[in-house]
Amino acid sequence: MALSRAEMDRKMDEHFGFERADDVTGVLATLAPEAEHDIVGWPGGPTKGAENARPFYEALFADLAEGEIATIRRLYGADFLVDESLWTGKAVGRPFGLEGKGRKLEFRLLHVVEFAEDGRIGREAVWVDLAAMIRQLPQD
Repeated sequence: MALSRAEMDRKMDEHFGFERADDVTGVLATLAPEAEHDIVGWPGGPTKGAENARPFYEALFADLAEGEIATIRRLYGADFLVDESLWTGKAVGRPFGLEGKGRKLEFRLLHVVEFAEDGRIGREAVWVDLAAMIRQLPQD
């Protein structure tokens, strides 16, 4: 079943809303049970199954705070969406191994999301602008 652009936007915005609220259970509910979850460069590597994405989100929400996501642009296909966004907030922990020290942080994200037949996210691949993070979070 193909989703309309508006339905894909709603699904993605719901996912981002749970992320903004640091709601791990809510985020996982937006993923299909057998979803592939790949944060490119994440030390744990890609996972299969919504529940197996939990450790990533728990770490992410411990490391980043007051996060806001602003969509720059979206591209659509029959059952997928490509979302370029800008994340702004604070690095309160050690995001991607960088000492945050509560500093402000802003970086771009690229999500490639494929939707499952039930309308939930069946595959999520995310690229993070790590170079921007390194520039803003210099290490002593």
